[in-house]
Amino acid sequence: MIALVLSAIASIALTRLVLEILQRRAILDHPNERSSHTRPTPRGGGWGLVPVVLVAWLTLTAIGMPAPHGVIIIAAVAIALMSLSWLDDLRGLSPALRLAAQGVAVIVGLALLPPTALVLQGLLPLWADRVVTLLAWLWFVNLTNFMDGIDGISGSEIAAIGLGLAVAGNTAAGATLLSPFALTLTGAALGFLVWNWHPARLFLGDVGSVPLGFLTGWLLIQAAVAGLWLPALILPAYYLADATITLARRAWRGERIWQAHREHFYQKAVGAGRRHDQVVLLISAANLLLILCATTAVSLGAIMLVPAAVVVLILLVVLARPLDGPPAP
Repeated sequence: MIALVLSAIASIALTRLVLEILQRRAILDHPNERSSHTRPTPRGGGWGLVPVVLVAWLTLTAIGMPAPHGVIIIAAVAIALMSLSWLDDLRGLSPALRLAAQGVAVIVGLALLPPTALVLQGLLPLWADRVVTLLAWLWFVNLTNFMDGIDGISGSEIAAIGLGLAVAGNTAAGATLLSPFALTLTGAALGFLVWNWHPARLFLGDVGSVPLGFLTGWLLIQAAVAGLWLPALILPAYYLADATITLARRAWRGERIWQAHREHFYQKAVGAGRRHDQVVLLISAANLLLILCATTAVSLGAIMLVPAAVVVLILLVVLARPLDGPPAP
């Protein structure tokens, strides 16, 4: 818990400094027809969040805290992704280049796993386990970027996943080493929310969402390898469902799936008249139920996938439902 509090304080302070720099240099995200905001807002807040996570993880490792193998290399890869994503924020890069870089990052991360470690706990042979994990991790990196479309959504989602991993990790033998790393992720995300809560003073940007997706995906994979594959699947269930269903629908219609749009369930909820914070609070309430499902799954097993799926389904229905009465001011 000390790690959580210190990470939150550091994230608040560093993000405040980053906000001043972004404002001074006029690095702004201007509204367009696909945006969910209405005024130019500084973009690049990831510089106030991701470095805190990396420094916290390296500090935990340096003081002798038991850590998953390869933390230092994972941090180095995340820094490389940050640098490339910052260039994308400033001038734009081709989707092919971004995907290739993310693919290399994920391959490096998978190479750090023990040679016989099975992420899916033996459901598939080793080679298929690695292929599925590679695709899932790469998809998670991208969906974290896709889902960062309204104030507060990414910070609250990352905070919930980190908290869920910490709680579930403390209930399973062999997974307790994840808790300090997950809690620092939660603390840094909560600190960022101080500046990103509606109405947001700055946005995360690709410099934040891409490395955060990479780092959170790595923690989820470490949890799965330690036997917590059900919590690793349940905790990000809303993000997985919203992004995957939306992508599938756009692909079915023959649209360019890599282009920005406003068709995610949470974006439709805002378009229907709900405020950003109202939508995020709905998602956060569902995430608390998913944390409960994930923690219970450690003892009850796969049966907890059923209530988790029901929670996500109800949330998607509520978000897609037209708003009764006048929109919120």
